[in-house]
Amino acid sequence: MYPEQLVAPMKAELANAGFSELTTPEAVDAFMKKPGTSLLVFNSVCGCAAGTARPGVRKAIDHTKIPANLGTVFAGVDKEAVNKAREYTLPYPPSSPSIGVFKDGQLVHFVERHHIEGRSADMIATHLKMVFDEL
Repeated sequence: MYPEQLVAPMKAELANAGFSELTTPEAVDAFMKKPGTSLLVFNSVCGCAAGTARPGVRKAIDHTKIPANLGTVFAGVDKEAVNKAREYTLPYPPSSPSIGVFKDGQLVHFVERHHIEGRSADMIATHLKMVFDEL
């Protein structure tokens, strides 16, 4: 577990952009039951989360078509919520940061950590915008 004072600004980056913080398994289940399209970000303290994942996601939702529901879980902090969220991203192995796109609770696209590392925030945003346009 990371200290709250360390992760608070990292959580705030997405919360301030309109993402719901899902901190319990029940909150994850409720989020996944929402109708329509959803974007779920597995946040993390790592450098690729700070340098490209969070900025890329924030740029991606500055688009004409975005998922109706925006949520985030934080790996290394909200363990039970993250574990529950990872049930929805099977068969993909645990990966953080990572990004899931869902339609009516069903995974339709998943961006694993190895798709984030070494890519710019703009590349991640462009990729996600293309996914959003296909929803």
